[in-house]
Amino acid sequence: MAHNHEHAHNHSHSGDGNISAAFFLNLSFTIIELVGGIFTNSIAIVSDAVHDFGDSLSLGLAWYFQNLSKKGSTKQYTYGYKRFSLLGAIINSVVLAAGSVYILTEAIPRLFSPQETNAAGMFALAIVGIIINGAAVLRTRKATTINERVVSLHLLEDVFGWAAVLAGSVIMHFTKLTIIDPVLSVAIACFVLFNVFKNIRQVLPILLQGVSDKIDHEHIIHELIEIDRISNVHDLHIWSLDETYNVLTVHVTLAQTLTAADLIELKEQIRGALKEEGIQHATIEFEGPDEVCAFANCV
Repeated sequence: MAHNHEHAHNHSHSGDGNISAAFFLNLSFTIIELVGGIFTNSIAIVSDAVHDFGDSLSLGLAWYFQNLSKKGSTKQYTYGYKRFSLLGAIINSVVLAAGSVYILTEAIPRLFSPQETNAAGMFALAIVGIIINGAAVLRTRKATTINERVVSLHLLEDVFGWAAVLAGSVIMHFTKLTIIDPVLSVAIACFVLFNVFKNIRQVLPILLQGVSDKIDHEHIIHELIEIDRISNVHDLHIWSLDETYNVLTVHVTLAQTLTAADLIELKEQIRGALKEEGIQHATIEFEGPDEVCAFANCV
């Protein structure tokens, strides 16, 4: 148990470090990008600086919610603050979607009236952008929580964006085809919106107390019924606080009347089986062989 607790603590500390590093890298580069955009007289880069500032804002929120999610239980939030990290993921997704829509509103008109850009300045800033955002992606690429995955998506979006700027600046320098820049911008924005949609589809079922994809509901019932001295399992509820911490409540009908010592032993056996199935917190109610369940949905 101590080993598991230590592992969880180290993981959450690592997650905080990843998000905070990504935040400072992103905010620093936003400032560099804004100055560089003004210096090169490139409205495209200034627009991207505004988008990156939105990224920095949402990264800061993610960092805040990641820390808040580690707080223990209170009278108001009896399960603790784990689910607050999901709130961070939703805010980040909304900001990311808004930023992508903004890019589309800027890029689509330029498909019909391409603007002259400073290709050399774009090339230099793209190199710096790929290095800084690439370093941040490396810090978050092993993300396990939804919150960290959304943060990683922010950074990956920026890397792709700057790779597009790099390729576009080279091509524009030699061909003068300025339409390449908005074409790449539209493609990247659509890619990001697709990934945001995927993340929201993962977050919503958890907020609505759905069973995690990683938990096999039917297999859990089968495993519990296979345990000696259990005749039936019903009123089973499973939900997740943050995709990694799963909670279960269950009514277990006993095959025979047991002593208090036997009940304790059986409960530990059940908890062990549930832990193997990815359940961290279980509430188990025993019912005698002839006892009638008090709830209407005891099936």
